[in-house]
Amino acid sequence: MITAHAVRAAVRESFDRVVSDLTDLVAIPSVSAAGHDPAQVSRSAEHVAALLRGAGFEAQVAAVPGPDGPGRPAVLAHRDGPADSPRVLLYAHHDVQPVGDAARWRQADPFAAERRGERLFGRGTADDGAGVIAHVHALRLLAELNGGELPCSVTVFIEGEEEVGSPSFGNFLHTYRGRLDADVIVVADSSNWKVGVPALTTSLRGVVQVDVRLDVLDHALHSGQYGGPVIDAVTAMCRLVSTLHDERGDVAVDGLISRPAAAPGSPDYSEADFRADAGVLEGVELAGTGDLTARLWTKPALAVIGMDVTPLQVAGNVLAPSCTARLSLRIAPGQDPAAALTALKAHLEEHVPFGARLTVTVGELGPAFDGAADTPAARAAHWALTSAFGAEAVNIGQGGSIPFIATLKETFPEAQVLVTGIEDPDTRAHSEDESMHLGDLEHIVAAEVLLLARLGGVVAD
Repeated sequence: MITAHAVRAAVRESFDRVVSDLTDLVAIPSVSAAGHDPAQVSRSAEHVAALLRGAGFEAQVAAVPGPDGPGRPAVLAHRDGPADSPRVLLYAHHDVQPVGDAARWRQADPFAAERRGERLFGRGTADDGAGVIAHVHALRLLAELNGGELPCSVTVFIEGEEEVGSPSFGNFLHTYRGRLDADVIVVADSSNWKVGVPALTTSLRGVVQVDVRLDVLDHALHSGQYGGPVIDAVTAMCRLVSTLHDERGDVAVDGLISRPAAAPGSPDYSEADFRADAGVLEGVELAGTGDLTARLWTKPALAVIGMDVTPLQVAGNVLAPSCTARLSLRIAPGQDPAAALTALKAHLEEHVPFGARLTVTVGELGPAFDGAADTPAARAAHWALTSAFGAEAVNIGQGGSIPFIATLKETFPEAQVLVTGIEDPDTRAHSEDESMHLGDLEHIVAAEVLLLARLGGVVAD
């Protein structure tokens, strides 16, 4: 039988190799966004497949078509456990975000991982290179501690297009459904509560994204000559956007689900801690009412994430004839995205100012996820996380969306889905100076070894 003490010692002894493998993976600029070199995504997939082969897995690189063209390469690997043992699917993704503003990184090359103190900095160190490397090393160490064999059958799916919305994900699941089917699915692409405090993510908000266009004129006009009777399209858009929240800052769209409290087992989140984590400027008030974690995880949120207006450097005394804004609506667990879209459209149509012509173009529709059920796998994960971190694991939600998790649940309805943490509040995933806390990475590898050992029945409490 494997003990928690033996697992922690084995991870600690081999941790330099873990960091080295993460550094090597980060060095491949596997940006999946359009306009970046797709060969690097393929290179990353081949590199991950080689790591899994080194852990004793049969691994292949595979891609299937998406709705708008070929999918980006994913890695599919498998290793059998004993007959009738649990089947476990491990998920992570090897593609990363663009670097953003290179001048805002402290290191010259965001793809050259740099250790500073307890953190490893670089694009993809946390999102989701740490998830990939945690899977690889947990599987390697588990086999070493278990006499060279795994106690359960494990399939590994490392996606190559999560950062661009997983366009071929559904087709991939359909194509390889027989190989991906599992009793337990472990997704390593979420966050822990804070450094040193592990968490399971038990809820995720969904997303509804639309482009809203207002037209008020058939051509631009001199603002002095015609201003007054005509409200320019930008001002009209501002008036429309202002109706989306009430005076307290809560979303004012009728028909949206709003849960007043987060899931049981969730930690308290003080306003002071939130303001520090989010970088809220002194004097800026927080929006919305009720429990702070509910405002973040189980109530809707709506933001303007882009707007087409005339840049200041080319602005003239002109009334803009049209304006387009991109709205991102985060929907609560239990909310149907199509119903939320209908409610948002109805609100916009009802509040169009001065009879402007409204056009709504639908973008992303992503379902929410509710995984708060008390399942055997969830209990095993709580035990494994608590044993590895030496701190009690908590349940948290995420305000962001990972729509493919709901797709996994729909495709494999009998599977128990666990969404585990890699990041922490200081990670800055998608932003400049992304980093991974190395102490947490060590604990995460140990936790996954313990979880798989527990599922396979070879661990001593």
